[in-house]
Amino acid sequence: METTGAAFASRAAVSPRLVRKLPNVANWCTVTILLLLVFFPIVYLLIMSFKSYGEIIASFWSLPNPWVFDNYTRGWTVIAPYVVNTVPLVAVATFLTVVCSSLGSYAFARHRFPGKEFFYFLLLALMMVPSMLTLVPRYVLVKQLGLIDTPWVLILPWSAQSVAFGVLLCRSFFATLPEDLFEAGRIDGASEWQIYRLIAVPLSYPILVTLAVVDAFDHYNDYIWPLLSIATKANQVVSVGLTEFDSFDVIEFGPKFAAYVIASVPLIILFLLGMRYFIRGITAGALKT
Repeated sequence: METTGAAFASRAAVSPRLVRKLPNVANWCTVTILLLLVFFPIVYLLIMSFKSYGEIIASFWSLPNPWVFDNYTRGWTVIAPYVVNTVPLVAVATFLTVVCSSLGSYAFARHRFPGKEFFYFLLLALMMVPSMLTLVPRYVLVKQLGLIDTPWVLILPWSAQSVAFGVLLCRSFFATLPEDLFEAGRIDGASEWQIYRLIAVPLSYPILVTLAVVDAFDHYNDYIWPLLSIATKANQVVSVGLTEFDSFDVIEFGPKFAAYVIASVPLIILFLLGMRYFIRGITAGALKT
């Protein structure tokens, strides 16, 4: 009886610690399940990209046997011209977006002028307008300007449609920069352009890189506008080019999935290069006072 009583006492002493650990266990289980749901399609895309058409149909869930590396050769042959077309367009559009957004954010955050709040909220109101609602007017406008089937038909709309979000994202960051730095620059005789270029921009790299990464992903994955405004195959972008595999009599899933992997490489490289600044940018609002 004494032994039994000691065992019950031991369990009673341990149970509060177990109760305190249960929330952590539940959190870890939830995070693990979410990670599996996120990464399983990506991993299986990689696996499918090494399978032949017959193996995909016959044994969908098995590992490749043999591994068909030729899928990547065939996928690269189809998708490479579209990737080469897309990367410079996205780079130019993202650069214009970052420059215009940073200039607007600097003006709204560091200067006072009549109607500042009115114009700021008017700019933000543009974000409430669905992009599909402006699709036809946008097409009519670029057609009248003679931009159809040119690089500018993508660069200019891509840049313009992202400025409102960029100003919203960057204004609060610019507003948290120490005013003493700007006053010191003015006392030393620096112009507003020099203050913006030499003080505001270097201190705002995290938020500007965050904006660049978000916009580059958005532009790179845009499908509807390039499909509507680009008529020549030689000028088409990667999001539309990936549908070329669907036009074959028999869809070659292996090369198609390999092309998906190849098309994602520029975005992966961009995120890896900007990851440090991206993390700092998205947490800046919580860390700055």
